[in-house]
Amino acid sequence: MSKAFTKEDRDEDDQDSANDAELKALPTKKNYITPKAFNRMKDELHILLTKTRPDLTQVVAWAASNGDRSENADYTYGKRKLREIDRRIRFLTKRLEIAEVIDPAKVVAPKPMKVMFGATVTFQNEDGVKKTVSIVGIDEIEPARGKISWISPLAKALLNQELGEAVTFKSPKGEEELEIMRIEYKEIP
Repeated sequence: MSKAFTKEDRDEDDQDSANDAELKALPTKKNYITPKAFNRMKDELHILLTKTRPDLTQVVAWAASNGDRSENADYTYGKRKLREIDRRIRFLTKRLEIAEVIDPAKVVAPKPMKVMFGATVTFQNEDGVKKTVSIVGIDEIEPARGKISWISPLAKALLNQELGEAVTFKSPKGEEELEIMRIEYKEIP
């Protein structure tokens, strides 16, 4: 076995370890998630298992049958891509296993109205600037579209607070006072 081949194996093992560490860094008790995100992840897993991985396995088998694997780009690239797909399959499987699906459109709003997972919250800062965010799962955040994770600092400041309450939020700019203007439980686009 050549030294170069040994080093490549070590680099790939290091990458696997880094990805496993990333997965372990996520909360493992519960994975709160909306139905849309759950279905999207389930569909992605299904496609990876039934189409993408089997197709790539055939390509790798064909490339392996061509002989010398050390200089066979199809084989090398295929094996690397196969490892990436396997990592994604492991990730999705683990996240879906601990998923707790909560449909914001079906949440019975608490009395008095409080911020919970799935809430769409409109708040105003000290300068009078209004902002609306939806509190969603870790796997579905899109800050540019106002979707924030339930474990984010802003969501943690808002969770369990009532309509009209002032909340202190520690942002990178410093502490901000936010007033909760509206709380809704509806389908998150």
